[in-house]
Amino acid sequence: MSIAQRFTRTLAGVALLALVACAPTAQREGTGEFIDDSIITGKVKAALVADPELKATEINVETFKGTVQLSGFVSAPDHIPKAVALTRKIDGVKSVKNDILLR
Repeated sequence: MSIAQRFTRTLAGVALLALVACAPTAQREGTGEFIDDSIITGKVKAALVADPELKATEINVETFKGTVQLSGFVSAPDHIPKAVALTRKIDGVKSVKNDILLR
């Protein structure tokens, strides 16, 4: 086997290993999913900030594979369903997990 063939096979093996390492699993996102989730998180936060009644700084937003988790505190009971409704309107949101508590 020539040096060129060994180099080509080694390079192909490294490329295959890199592709497998980036593959998503049930507990880990792929690179594309991570970027999509970051965009969704940003859009949800922007929607919460744009609402004058909600204190967006007290609501935490995390996204994993399109599922958005809202947590934190609000001052009025009607703010909880409002935050959930704003979140569901965002493109790419598959589901919303609501862990917001009333303070």
